[in-house]
Amino acid sequence: MKAADTTAAELAAGSPLDAALDNTLILGLFLPLQEGAWSPSSAPRETSWTYEYNAQCAVEAERYGFDLAFGLGQWLAKGGYGGQTHFREHELDPLISSAALAERTRKLLLISTVHVLYGWHPVHLAKYGACLDHISGGRWGLNVVTGYKQSEYRMFGLDPIEHDLRYSMAAEFTGMLQTLWGSDDNVTLQGVHWSMTDAHVLPKPLHGRPVLVNAASSPAGLEYAAQNSDLVFITSPGGADPHRAVEALPAYNAKIKAFARAKGREVRTIINPHVICRETEKEAWAAYQAILDNEDPVAAENFAAAVTGGDGRSWRGHSREQWVVGGNVHLVGTPEQIVEWFVRLHEAGCDGVQVNFFDYLPDLRRFGEQVVPLMVEAGLREAAS
Repeated sequence: MKAADTTAAELAAGSPLDAALDNTLILGLFLPLQEGAWSPSSAPRETSWTYEYNAQCAVEAERYGFDLAFGLGQWLAKGGYGGQTHFREHELDPLISSAALAERTRKLLLISTVHVLYGWHPVHLAKYGACLDHISGGRWGLNVVTGYKQSEYRMFGLDPIEHDLRYSMAAEFTGMLQTLWGSDDNVTLQGVHWSMTDAHVLPKPLHGRPVLVNAASSPAGLEYAAQNSDLVFITSPGGADPHRAVEALPAYNAKIKAFARAKGREVRTIINPHVICRETEKEAWAAYQAILDNEDPVAAENFAAAVTGGDGRSWRGHSREQWVVGGNVHLVGTPEQIVEWFVRLHEAGCDGVQVNFFDYLPDLRRFGEQVVPLMVEAGLREAAS
């Protein structure tokens, strides 16, 4: 399947995506680039948005055999989402962070989020991306985000853009990126939204082009993903409860992959579990409850309202309580139970999981020492070399 599918064929042999597909389940880490990570809670933890902390997370993830690491992008006013925690007031830029993390890692695919409609030109990003690809030894990927918050557009002096038009613009932008990466000659293009005359980008990406990613749930988003993406970050239509998630995901994953196959392509879907793993189930649920008991109510309210208040269609099935814990699907339990849920997510059509944690480094190390070996035993992962 892998050798024949169009997506893999677009990337040269030896790309980090090619290596990731040797595993039954792709394993990614959602880096805590933003203050407070995913949980507007003051429960005790040492999770930090700082570069050194994120670098430690990336190095540990690579040591445990993770395939990729990814950071989201955001543009917030002073105070972030507010409250006593000033949730997400500080954040590292994901594009610049990837360049720095490339020097601290050797195998990890580093995916950067870029809001391509916030004043970027394709020539800029084609050049920066190709340079990052070389700096990382061919391990850079691009998560194309259109943005949906009116406040973010206005931060850049822009008027908000209608939902479906955003994806049409992103498709034109991505097409120009790929033309620039693939052409040995100067490029002259006149698009609807961007144009260029005698544009040329060197160096070229090392594997034909970087891995392309986006998150999608709407028809317009799925149309874009089917035409352009290798990996699609998905959200559970059933909310964060894993029982409801595995009921809703088979049809959802099938729909996304059918979109791509209709265009002669294959895409892989990756979902974002928040993993709370302890020696006993009782301890795991106690940790879950501690997050809720220490919620920052103002930040939680503002966070949920911001994400659900626009015209984006993801995350609609989540409750306030689930927003406080954070992450798309909540997996709580022993190492064996976490792996059982991974098996069920894979059976529901998910090709990968991109995990996040509450107290990142200790939770990541517990995951690497106790969960990853069980994933190997379950046939989800190849043993790390």
